[in-house]
Parts: sequence; structure tokens; C-alpha cells
Amino acid sequence: MTANGPGEAVLAYGRMIKFSHSIFAMPFALAAAVLAAREVSVTPAQVVLIVLCMVLARSTAMGFNRIVDRQFDAANPRTASRELPAGVLPLSAAVTITSLAAVLFVLAAALLHPLCGWLAPVALLVVCGYSYAKRFTSWVHVWLGVALGLAPVAVWIALTGGVAAPALLLAAAVATWVAGFDILYSLQDEAFDRDAGLRSVPVRLGQRGALVLSALLHVGTITLLAALPWVVSLDWAYWAGWLLISGVLVYEHSLVKPGDFSKIDKAFFDLNGYVSLVFFLSIWLA
Repeated sequence: MTANGPGEAVLAYGRMIKFSHSIFAMPFALAAAVLAAREVSVTPAQVVLIVLCMVLARSTAMGFNRIVDRQFDAANPRTASRELPAGVLPLSAAVTITSLAAVLFVLAAALLHPLCGWLAPVALLVVCGYSYAKRFTSWVHVWLGVALGLAPVAVWIALTGGVAAPALLLAAAVATWVAGFDILYSLQDEAFDRDAGLRSVPVRLGQRGALVLSALLHVGTITLLAALPWVVSLDWAYWAGWLLISGVLVYEHSLVKPGDFSKIDKAFFDLNGYVSLVFFLSIWLA
């Protein structure tokens, strides 16, 4: 059934981009704001703008991804029911809403800090460029990780006008974390990607190689998060959160085995949502 009217189109767009999954990177951005608040005064208006920028940037990137990948999605049985290939959302509506989100993101970034306004188009190039990466590089997952890793750096710039070690450590931790779980998720499409001429770590390294690399990336995440208290003072609450996050990541990898992807959704959606929420709470409490 095709969406009728602007309201239904917006709802269909929200389902298409999985709006609820904004939770993945949002807590890391807010954690950067909490840490930056030790150095500068942070107002409620700035926090609202940070949340708005995160939502708009992700909506733009996901909308763009669904638009440029619609032919691949239509050919892949796993994704054929998505709103664009299924005809639930007209292409014109998707293009309009995505374009609007991009414009609003730039405006919101400019309101946060003039430098953010100038850098916002560059950020959009990075996050939207991810959609084309699998056409020419197997390291598409790292590209996605870097794209989401921009969030804490962007927040730090918005609030302080510069970049500091805590923001860079958070960015690296987010990049390795996202790249690691995206590799796990892409295992489902290994056969389709190979047949379609698309590139990914599973296509390049095979299932076992992809699982090993994903685990190594998450070891990197745990290590980078352990380094954070060396550059900013954090008490026992942070270490409690760090231990919990480490356990969740280990459990995540126990759910996915070569040839058995039945628990991918739990590993990808549920557990990684817990990781980001636990991280924010541990930073806030610490």
C-alpha cells in the first residue's frame, strides 16, 4: 500500500530509515557533551540542537542510502520489502524528505557553532558517501564507523570551538565499535553481495575471517574505552560500565557463528543499543 499524504509519507520514511535506531550513536554524542561540560558551560538549547543535528544527519544518511541502493534492495530477498522497492513510499517523497533533512541539519549545525555550519556539508559528504563505498572498497564498514565516529568530535567542536583528546578517543572507539558490528550484520548478505559485485569484509575474507576481524575491532573498542580515564578523570562508575560493555560485546560475538546467523538481529540491534546506553549512563554517573 502506497503512503497517501504528507503524514503517512513521513511515517513511512521513519520506518524506512529505522528512526528508532538513532539510539546507536546518540548516547556517544551526549557523552561527549557531558565531558565537554567540565570545560565550558552547556545550555539546554545546545543539548536540544545536538540531538536535532544527530537525528537530522542520520535521517539524511539513511534516506540517501535507501534511495541510491533501492535497486539492490529490490533484488535482495532480505530487503525487498523495504518501503522504496515495495512501493510503499514514492521515490519523490523520499528524495524530498531526505533533502529537507539535509538542509535542516546544516542550519541546526550553524546555530550550534559557526564552524559547525561550515563543516556540516563535509560531514554530509562523509555520511552519505558511505552508501557508495561498497561499490569500490571492502572496507565499507570502516567508512561507516568513521562516519558515526564524527559525532563526538562534532559535539566537542560545537561546544568548545576545538578538538581535544577525549573527543578523539570517543571517535576512535565509536569507529571500531560500529565497524565491528556492521561486519557482523553484513554476513547475512555475503552471497548476494558477491553475486551483485558489491564489496564487503565477508566477501573479501569469508565468514570466519570476517568474524575474526569484527572481534579484533571490538577488542580495539574496549581498549580505547579503557584509555579514556587516562585523559579525563572518571570514577568507579565508568569502570563498572566499561566492564558491562566488555561483557556485552563478548556475548554479542558468541551469538554469531559461521553459517548460523539466526541471532544476528539480537546481536546487532538489541545488544549494541545496550552498549551505547550503558556507556552514556556510566559517563554521566562518573
